[in-house]
Amino acid sequence: MRRILFSTIKILISAALLYFSLRKVNLSELASRLDIASLGWIGLAIAATFLQIYVGVLRWCEISAECRAPLATKQAMRFNLIGTFFNQTLPSSIGGDAVRLWLVARGGAGWRAATYSIFVDRAIGLITLAIIIVATLPWSYNLITDPRGRSALLFVDFAALACGLGFLGLGWLRWPWLERLWGMHHLHACSVIANRVIFSRAHGPAIAVQSVLVHVLAAVIAWCVEQSIAAPVTFAQTFQLIPPVMMITMLPISIAGWGVREATMGLAFGYAGLMTNEGVNVSLLFGAVSFIVGAFGGLVWIFSAEKAAQGAKPIEIPE
Repeated sequence: MRRILFSTIKILISAALLYFSLRKVNLSELASRLDIASLGWIGLAIAATFLQIYVGVLRWCEISAECRAPLATKQAMRFNLIGTFFNQTLPSSIGGDAVRLWLVARGGAGWRAATYSIFVDRAIGLITLAIIIVATLPWSYNLITDPRGRSALLFVDFAALACGLGFLGLGWLRWPWLERLWGMHHLHACSVIANRVIFSRAHGPAIAVQSVLVHVLAAVIAWCVEQSIAAPVTFAQTFQLIPPVMMITMLPISIAGWGVREATMGLAFGYAGLMTNEGVNVSLLFGAVSFIVGAFGGLVWIFSAEKAAQGAKPIEIPE
């Protein structure tokens, strides 16, 4: 019952935000701007999305090995593609992660190791995103002149950075009660693993490059989408605006980020002195690209060995 209630709330939030975001958007005008050349840019955006997933797979494989849940690159790529499908179809923004967890655990790694690998992977991605936003603040402040926009940017970024650093700092503590307290010992264990991975000479540099590249590719995808409709936005502007939008979209309050992404992108473009409706247009096409890639992930799931073995039994998604 609680799961149904939460899912219903998320659907309503997505619908409400989409409604308010689309009120000022002329969908017919947007469709008229798409032509043969646009398909080429959309194709590049799709290719960049697959590359982004692959880079994320390389990072996940290194982290999983440290969590005693080793994954082959091909297997991890398949799991990530399946995860993108369920991110688009399950009534939860973390549905894909839950399915990946199920796939890894079912493969023999165990629930604890599988959960640790996905949680640490997500945590490192969030910390990297917060650092990127901090590093680009001088340029973002030149772009975003609205005081409310600047305040929102600072609040979101430093809140995420504080959470990330607090998470890493937890791993440095050696208080015995941390390992005895229910739930806390799992968080502490994840923090220890994250520190070991990040500050390792063997894994740290590769993890850092892969983490940054994942977020750079998000900006590349958005820029390709902008080029498909000839939106008057440079890549530098895109790189400054997309990371904060992606961070807010991570909030588990909507379905696959729909609604939250459009509203946030529209606000970000408006605060930057760009056209608000162009931000919503870009967000819609960005979501469409994700949906197409998710559909490909659906095909991978349909023909996967895990799907055949599962049969008609439903997948239990942890709450």
